[in-house]
Amino acid sequence: MLKAGVLGAGHLGKIHLKLLKQSTNYELVGFYDANQEAAKIIEAELGYKSFPTMEALIDACNMVDVVTPTIQHFKCAEKVIKAGKHLFIEKPITNTVAEADAIRDLAKKHGVRGQVGQVERFNPAFMAVNHMIENPMFIEAHRLSDFNPRGTDVSVVLDLMIHDIDAILSVVKSKVKNVHASGVSVISDTPDIANARIEFENGCVANLTASRISMKKMRKARFFQKDAYISVDFLEKKCEVVKMKDAPKNPDDFAMVLTNAEGIKKQIYFDNPEVAGNNAILDELDSFAEAIKHNRVPEVSLTQGAEALRVAMLVIENFSEI
Repeated sequence: MLKAGVLGAGHLGKIHLKLLKQSTNYELVGFYDANQEAAKIIEAELGYKSFPTMEALIDACNMVDVVTPTIQHFKCAEKVIKAGKHLFIEKPITNTVAEADAIRDLAKKHGVRGQVGQVERFNPAFMAVNHMIENPMFIEAHRLSDFNPRGTDVSVVLDLMIHDIDAILSVVKSKVKNVHASGVSVISDTPDIANARIEFENGCVANLTASRISMKKMRKARFFQKDAYISVDFLEKKCEVVKMKDAPKNPDDFAMVLTNAEGIKKQIYFDNPEVAGNNAILDELDSFAEAIKHNRVPEVSLTQGAEALRVAMLVIENFSEI
């Protein structure tokens, strides 16, 4: 079992502590939080060992899970990697692209593994269909949430949209060509609602909308490709695949058959792949443990985390305020 520790014991940090304790891949040694008064309360109420310094926790671990505010990610990650310990770091990987590139290069130099906490990659609905997504040419994603002041230290792009950016980058095998975006600051100092049009060199276009001031929650993505339409509901953990294939000579009475202008007949097939229940955060942590044990590239590598941040920053840089 890998000895694991958590840096940051806020809302998400407590969840990571609980799941690392449950995991059969890790031995949870404890946590460090800069707010030592809060740390003592957590230690007393939840039973996790609180370390007096960040360095003391890092020394006691094989893997360190960084769940601090984003602005502290680089400083924490740098200490973890230089100590020769493996790094799990929540999204966004760092506060700037330069910091993300530095972390990636530092991990390579010190021979340690790193994974970024892009939890939607482990969403069971996305996992059920991602192998069916082949060369999509149009993608539409909506990620809407009600207001929560916990995430307002960063733009809605880094808080919410980056989930969809990462998922899209994982299935579109092409470089980003152009980004057009708009954003509106309603409650926060940074945009609370944003829309982005991301164009890829292979012709694929992704239209993304993210909001943290909506009346209802929504996390949906739709992928359109030749002869197929795939939808993923990340919130409800449901998915649907609609495929078009050449119609048989004698389709049954209930078959949906379309005929185009050239007289070619296509039959429509509907499929709802089985979605297995899981805890996505536990799965991503266990996935990282397997990557460390078998010396393989993690599911969401530091390179991929840096690229998702780079595209998110392009969205922010190309904002035209409405």
